[in-house]
Amino acid sequence: MNAPIIIGAGVAGLAAALAAAPRPVRLLTAGTLDAGAASLWAQGGIAAAIGADDSIDLHIADTLAAGDGLCDAAAVSRIITGGPLVIEALRAHGVRFDAGLGLEAAHARRRISHVKDATGHAVTTALAAAVRAAPHVTIIEHARAVALDVAENRVRGLWAETAGGLVHLPAAAVLIATGGVGALWRHTSTPPGADGTGLALAARAGAVLRDLEFVQFHPTGLDSGATPMPLISEAVRGEGAILTDETGHRFTDELAPRDEVARAIVRHLAEGHRVRLDATHLGAGFAARFPTIDAACRAAGIDPARQPIPVRPVAHYHMGGIAVDARGRASVDGLYAAGEAACTGLHGANRLASNSLLEAFVTGTDAGTALAGEPDAAATTAPAAPPRRVPPPALVRDLVSRHLGVLRDAAGLSHLIERLAPLAPAHDAALIGLMIGVAALDRAESRGAHARTDAPSRAAQPRHSDLTQAAALARAAALAQRPHAA
Repeated sequence: MNAPIIIGAGVAGLAAALAAAPRPVRLLTAGTLDAGAASLWAQGGIAAAIGADDSIDLHIADTLAAGDGLCDAAAVSRIITGGPLVIEALRAHGVRFDAGLGLEAAHARRRISHVKDATGHAVTTALAAAVRAAPHVTIIEHARAVALDVAENRVRGLWAETAGGLVHLPAAAVLIATGGVGALWRHTSTPPGADGTGLALAARAGAVLRDLEFVQFHPTGLDSGATPMPLISEAVRGEGAILTDETGHRFTDELAPRDEVARAIVRHLAEGHRVRLDATHLGAGFAARFPTIDAACRAAGIDPARQPIPVRPVAHYHMGGIAVDARGRASVDGLYAAGEAACTGLHGANRLASNSLLEAFVTGTDAGTALAGEPDAAATTAPAAPPRRVPPPALVRDLVSRHLGVLRDAAGLSHLIERLAPLAPAHDAALIGLMIGVAALDRAESRGAHARTDAPSRAAQPRHSDLTQAAALARAAALAQRPHAA
């Protein structure tokens, strides 16, 4: 069977597989359906306008405001309108949401449906069970996609690394739902597999990537030295926790948009302060409402019912990704993307809290429906195997962490691009780090989650940044030839 292939077993990939029914599809994951996907780690919940005092229009307005001028209005309307239906669909799959709705930053209403502080795990587990029971889905676990087979701008299949070695899988259509890029940073909330591999697959196949410079740093990672860092969910601040320093001074608005809070914390840390999230007002109720976070804090020797929690910003979510249309189609024929790996137009320059699982389910469903209309691949002789990519050196993470953080400048970005350019042909992480760096250097303004200390103003006209691998490498080569390049 040469049916379409879905890469990734998070919410987007699982939703796509279910939506394709009864069309046979293959679901490929580097891990298993029970482990590896970033969706499993999502704490806060799913934003949907289901409260009596809420409306779709209010949710749309909050999303557009957070996106800082770069949201696609049609995409926002389409995805946000689907929110109440998503909650109904997930309940039908057996997800038991808690009573009451949570509040998170930049939301005008309580609209976060949650399962305590482990919503992603509950949703992903329920969808994985449905996929395992679906006769039209062939599950291929422990198989890592390493290259797309593309000829004349048309997908013909992919190469995957399996326990038995490198194999070629013919397919006329491939959906990338591999998540984000957080693992490129030293301080991250994402699993190790969230290293941009899916974006590299698309980039090396010639696809257009969009708005790569917009990386969201969650303001409150548990600053305990662990990697990945456990998150202290925004829902904790929604329940009244405050940010203070070692003197007890409250220095920012905890429920401002995430980019503003992250910048405030980074600047306070740079001034020599320590930053803590104080939720002691919840007392014993903290463990009941946030059992996962409570366990993480206690493992680090902190009792959040009695002690403020040390926090710092942590790489968390990528607003940019593979440029797609409303059906999830990329610029390469037969290539689709959904969820965090895609740039759908929902998030713009800064994601509104808890819109990610909503986006993953809606765009995964839409892409899966479109994928069902694609043909099986014709049997062909496998082409020559692609060049092997090797694990990235520690230098990649060091450079990305230092120069693509919450605050950026042209000198640091130029240095990053110069150092990563020689590594990009052999290292997927280096390629994506370089492409993010090029997009960040060429956006000489501060907007949403992209903050340039040397360009603090926002441009009058918002614009997207579309980039291909070829264009990024050409930009890097031109930069290297400049006499004043760092």
